[in-house]
Amino acid sequence: MYRTTNWSSYNRALINRGNIAIWFDPTTQWYAPSKGKQGRNQTYSDAAIQCCLMIKSLFRLSLRMVTGFVQSLIHLCGLNGVAPDYTTICRRQQRIDITISYQKSSEGLHLLVDSTGLKFIGEGEWKRKKHQPEYRRQWRKLHIGIDAETLQIRAVQLTTNNVSDSQVLGHLLAQIPEDERVDSVYTDGAYDTKQCRKVIVDRQAQAVIPPRKNARPWKDKKMGSLERNELLRTVKRLGRTIWKKWSGYHQRSLVETKMHCIKLLGDKLSARNFQSQVNGIHARVAVLNKFTDLGRPHTRVVT
Repeated sequence: MYRTTNWSSYNRALINRGNIAIWFDPTTQWYAPSKGKQGRNQTYSDAAIQCCLMIKSLFRLSLRMVTGFVQSLIHLCGLNGVAPDYTTICRRQQRIDITISYQKSSEGLHLLVDSTGLKFIGEGEWKRKKHQPEYRRQWRKLHIGIDAETLQIRAVQLTTNNVSDSQVLGHLLAQIPEDERVDSVYTDGAYDTKQCRKVIVDRQAQAVIPPRKNARPWKDKKMGSLERNELLRTVKRLGRTIWKKWSGYHQRSLVETKMHCIKLLGDKLSARNFQSQVNGIHARVAVLNKFTDLGRPHTRVVT
């Protein structure tokens, strides 16, 4: 059982999540500055398009509804501006670089990694249950890494569903700045491969990866393989439950909770273009990191 020790400040943070000023900053440079080059300049800045995409993700709106909603916010804030039309948002969504803010850990980074599937074509669950599934369902695979201390998402990658978890771990670690120390990486058994352990060691971090249930010792004599074989013997001797408690592996449930938060903003991708799907996910991540930055609960175990 857990008790929240900062309920007063966390309660204010929950209230501030609905503050319009949080999501629609009047100081944002709404229109794109002139580039001084030939040809037509972009009308709206990347910050304006990102604002629209974050509002779209937060309130689960269609692109047409976003235009009307943002225009009403501009009017309520007393600003002189015009919301981008839905065709502009749709077109710019394919190539915009979403800015994801985050707060660094006070010490070394402990990265918690997981993946899940997101549907973008197919029937709803009720229709599948009532009329049997059709073979039109298509999925994307979302991979994220969160900071165990700040609970903010530090790495995100969207792939097709035929890409394995172990293939993406290197790309996730590459999103962490080289000058930031990574102390440990927590993953599930799907990442129990030589390549995954190598990319973790290359960042001078500790790999906290449980061996698969049918795992066998690796035959080569490299340091990573010897450490993994020793872990395999330890798990077989003591049991997974004791090892997970000893290694702190249970904190990986925090990244599973973050996955649930992402799906609360929609368990289906509305865009059809892959790059638009990527930027739609990045907009969700920007929203969730903003939520966490406003305040998060601090808990302690109650015996």
